[in-house]
Amino acid sequence: LFVIASAAFAQTAPPTIAKLYDAQIKSAEGEIVSLAEAMPADKYNFAPTAGDFKTVRTFALQVRHIATVNYEVAAAAQGQECPIAQGKNENGSDDLKTKEQIVKYLKDSFAYAHKAAQMLTAQNELGMVKSPFGNGQMARVAAVSIVTWHSFDHYGQMVVYARMNNVAPPASK
Repeated sequence: LFVIASAAFAQTAPPTIAKLYDAQIKSAEGEIVSLAEAMPADKYNFAPTAGDFKTVRTFALQVRHIATVNYEVAAAAQGQECPIAQGKNENGSDDLKTKEQIVKYLKDSFAYAHKAAQMLTAQNELGMVKSPFGNGQMARVAAVSIVTWHSFDHYGQMVVYARMNNVAPPASK
């Protein structure tokens, strides 16, 4: 009985900075990947046309853009060169054409982002790294945090595109 009671009252280890940011990336990944998988392949080139939508990204480009920026900021956080071609407007390679290729690219970008989050420590989170967006520097943790807020920014646009095509986001079900 003492052993059971001791285990029940045992404190769990406090969260680490790595676990905190990795959990946030996992949350974004779950919603965004499931939406990318839910959108039919024949709707990947959809972009709204009613209203002022002349220069917006297609659904495919939204997904590719999220993935490309994930790679850019995760590479910066790890002090590495970006391992992918950023392409025009940070949309990745134009060789990414099919839904299958684009979803794989997205999943791989989140796997790479998880590596960046998992390397964060209380000692290195505020270390300065080269910004992937120009000549400046930024705190390592700031680079990792971009994965989440930037992904959700574009997720909102993707949800609108999906709903305009009668696709309910899996996170809404």
